[in-house]
Amino acid sequence: MAEKDQGKAHVTNVSMNDSTRLQAVEEHRRSPSSMENNMRRHRRRRRHWPGSGMWLDLRARAPWYWSDWKDAWNYRVIPATALIFFANVLPGIAFSLDLIETTQEYGVSEVLLSSFMAAFVFSVFGAQPLTIAGVTGPITVFNKTIHDIITREDNPPNYLHFIGWVYLWAAIIHWITAFLNFCNFLKYVTLFSCDTFGFYVSWVYLQYGIQVLTRQMPSDPGSDSEQGALVAIVLALLMVGSSFVFRFAADSPLFHRHVRRFLADYGMPISLVAASGMAYWGRFNFANPTTLPTGKAFLPAADREWLVRFWQLEGKWVGIALPFGIILWILFFFDHNVSSLMAQGSEFPLRKPPGFHWDFFLLGITTFIAGLLGLPAPNGLIPQAPIHTNSLVIMGRPLKDVKDEEGGTPIIRSATLTEIDASSEPTTQALQQNHGSYDRLEVPVSVVEQRVSNLAQGSLCLVLLTGPFLHLLNLIPRGVLAGLFWYMGAEALFANGITHKFKYLIQDKHLTPRKEPLARVRKSRIWLFITVQLIGFGGTFAITQTIGKAYRSVQGCFVADNSVKAAIGFPVIIMLLIPLRIWLIPKLPFTSEELAILDGPTASPFTMESVGGSL
Repeated sequence: MAEKDQGKAHVTNVSMNDSTRLQAVEEHRRSPSSMENNMRRHRRRRRHWPGSGMWLDLRARAPWYWSDWKDAWNYRVIPATALIFFANVLPGIAFSLDLIETTQEYGVSEVLLSSFMAAFVFSVFGAQPLTIAGVTGPITVFNKTIHDIITREDNPPNYLHFIGWVYLWAAIIHWITAFLNFCNFLKYVTLFSCDTFGFYVSWVYLQYGIQVLTRQMPSDPGSDSEQGALVAIVLALLMVGSSFVFRFAADSPLFHRHVRRFLADYGMPISLVAASGMAYWGRFNFANPTTLPTGKAFLPAADREWLVRFWQLEGKWVGIALPFGIILWILFFFDHNVSSLMAQGSEFPLRKPPGFHWDFFLLGITTFIAGLLGLPAPNGLIPQAPIHTNSLVIMGRPLKDVKDEEGGTPIIRSATLTEIDASSEPTTQALQQNHGSYDRLEVPVSVVEQRVSNLAQGSLCLVLLTGPFLHLLNLIPRGVLAGLFWYMGAEALFANGITHKFKYLIQDKHLTPRKEPLARVRKSRIWLFITVQLIGFGGTFAITQTIGKAYRSVQGCFVADNSVKAAIGFPVIIMLLIPLRIWLIPKLPFTSEELAILDGPTASPFTMESVGGSL
């Protein structure tokens, strides 16, 4: 008996020792070792070596390259391609209308080819294929302002030659930036800057939708085109109204979940096709509403050749193009990198590494090619880039076995304040309305990280350059595009962090979730934080709208010309958001806890590792 007891005790002791040893091994595996910490510090030091950022980006992303194509064998790629195609191409063309009509140097072919080039380069060679690049509103404002400035000269240069040198200077600075690892400054880009810039872009979309309609208003009220302008307003309201009807139906408890997902995926394209068809129904057709302009298939505007020989520009204009190239670099550094950050935001459960340095190097290449072919330079799109990632999210059931410390309720993956699909963030009230059960709740569990959807939507731009599809493009009324601008602007505005904070301030406190993080911040400090953001938004928005002073040469002297727009300087105002966050915000009366709640990194630590961490 004694021997058996000793044997049992020995077995028990061995089992306990094994269990303790396994537990120690597991804790050691989970906690970073000193060797791992040293390697991490070594990698961060290496990021300061010239060219190391691009090399580390390529080395981190290369093992995933084959899976980026293989993982595209997923249904989510189809609706993502359809959604982002309409959300990218049509706003890009609409933004370029003013540039097309003013300069007579660009056409729809240039816009479509620029979108295809960007999609091809970043989907095939890029380290962040989820980021959608194309023709944006800021670049059209930039190009048009340059046209307004140089055409006021007594002996103006060739516009495309001058733009070619502007793009070349900007491309060179892009390559220097990537080689010297200047993208590491993205660690200072937080939700403060992204929300402010996103708020600005949202209002630009809303405002431009109004401009699309007002430009169709005839100067003579009795003109025949008045009916077309009224029909355009009806089509815009139909477009935005039907899109939100599909959106609300997708977020409601109505219908089967597959039907709701279908409405979320295809609601906007269906609304666009239906609203466009309505223009040719009944008496609407007699109003003859204004449609999109198109040119000849695969031919540039103004009957020019595709190659722009910008090296033939007079020497003095080459030097004058340099300051404009610096301004363009400032715009793209902030705009493209912020769109990449938002496309890889912390609300998305991503698993593949990013590559900001390498992609910014590629952006320099696309900028140079755009100048060589006479195209509007493409860059990252907001809100299209995060919309693309959001459309690739796979929903699933939350884990039941993960409990929080207070109430024992399941911990659900929640979205950040800048999430595009704010309805996917589950709240306590929403859970209670769902029959008090967590079984039917779906949350983001993964993202289909691949390259095909970006390449496919870009290839559709190339298909759109053919004659038959250019004819179909010419059938889309401009009023429908106005409704598309309103829908995309409103969607981005509702999901913006500034809107979320303002909504918290005005909503009934009895209906506010008890675990709302903003409840731990004094309301006066929330108002202060929002005020600073709105000042940054107002400065950026105002400089793109107001008339400021520029200078032109008269008999060898530079004199003030008040008729030139000061919009050329708006990228500088956007860039100032970063030092404003670094140096001013910490000096305001915020506690560290309040500032951590009001602001934070745009992306997860996993994503920010590419630029050396976050602020």
